Amino acid sequence: MADQPRRSPRAGRAGQSDRGPRRTDVDVARLAALQVLKTVRVDDAYTNLVLPAVVSHFALGPRDAAFVTELASGSIRWRGTYDAVLGACIDRSLSKVEAKVLDVLRLGTHQLLAMRVPDHAAISTSVDLVRSTVSEGAAGFTNAVLRKVAAQDLESWIAQVAPARERNPQRHAEIAFSHPAWIVDELRKALGAAELEALLAADNVPPKVTLVARPGRSTRDELPGTPTPYSPYGVTLEGGAPGEVTAVADGRAGVQDEGSQLVAAVLADAPLEGRDRTWVDLCAGPGGKAALLAALAGERQATLLAIEAQAHRARLVERALRGSPGTVGVVTADGRTPPLAAGSVDRVLVDAPCSGLGALRRRPEARWRRKPSDMVPLVLLQRTLLGAALDLVRPGGVVLYATCSPITSETTDLVSAVVGARSDVVIEDAAGLLPGVPDCAGRLPGTLQLWPHRHNTDAMFMALLRKQ
Repeated sequence: MADQPRRSPRAGRAGQSDRGPRRTDVDVARLAALQVLKTVRVDDAYTNLVLPAVVSHFALGPRDAAFVTELASGSIRWRGTYDAVLGACIDRSLSKVEAKVLDVLRLGTHQLLAMRVPDHAAISTSVDLVRSTVSEGAAGFTNAVLRKVAAQDLESWIAQVAPARERNPQRHAEIAFSHPAWIVDELRKALGAAELEALLAADNVPPKVTLVARPGRSTRDELPGTPTPYSPYGVTLEGGAPGEVTAVADGRAGVQDEGSQLVAAVLADAPLEGRDRTWVDLCAGPGGKAALLAALAGERQATLLAIEAQAHRARLVERALRGSPGTVGVVTADGRTPPLAAGSVDRVLVDAPCSGLGALRRRPEARWRRKPSDMVPLVLLQRTLLGAALDLVRPGGVVLYATCSPITSETTDLVSAVVGARSDVVIEDAAGLLPGVPDCAGRLPGTLQLWPHRHNTDAMFMALLRKQ
């Protein structure tokens, strides 16, 4: 089942939903999807972390698990578009609709407009779900609303509820591609208008699972899947559970987006004169990049020290580094005040906490959870961490500043400000470190920017800084 909404006319019509005997049972897969939406909404949980627990709780088989994953993730991803459609079908504000009922309406709308589910099945199972979890009256309301939704396909709905692109491109993009207006605006600033819709569309395509082979512990040849085009360590799975891959189960390989693999590769491949003994990952949790860096450092008899401020994330880093070749260490400490002497480190990675707006395809809830007010404290933290890393590295050493965000305040503006305030740091031209990656130059000369629509990776930003 494709998660991408289909925009062609459909055969089924909503009038079939109330024919024949009423179902008195509740479809377990749809109940599981409802539980995912509720947990994400109430507990601020991450969809990709909730799904495995819910699938296990309901003891779903592979087919139902795939259905729940598509239904829950797609309903969250396309919430902005679906709410505009539902708003046209309901005679009151959506804020007046009970939250649980609205969750079911979103699930039903996704089935009607984006999945190969017959109209009568999408509507009747949604009505049963509301009847069993809310009330009979709410069930009748759900039936009436979803019958209206089913009257048109998604393309027709967008033409009705979104302004024309020529008249109001911002509002059109917000509704047609299900992104909050402020994120649309920030992405336009970072990328420009010409490719904006291609990026927004790419954010709505669920990524395939990518594995990474950790050098010295596994090879790409022993992993199933298709080799990644840019990283020499990755493969893309066509299906199946990554935990069933032997090397992943053993910790010799892991699940990691190709863009994150390239971050570790750029830091490791940066030219360095003199000693190359001590590497630091300053914000190491949960440990994916640290594990690849540890493997690369081990090949050169270098030591990796992973620093993580939160104790529970530091434990995740320890687990990821277990069995790594060479010398590694994990320290629970604040990266803003690392427990190391100034000028004592050769390579530092600052994979800074950020808005995560470069991984919207992977974390669909982030677009609705983040707010413009989040940006100021994040940028202040990022600047402090980068300054600490530059103090930590020796003269001639390198710092790689990376964020899973293309937003200019977290990337080019921040790096320009930090470098402009110091006389001992220069931006290295990192383009030569990714020779096989096309169109990856950042807006700030020397920096790198990956994009989902260009490279099929998360939107990773990288700036390589050298201490003078």
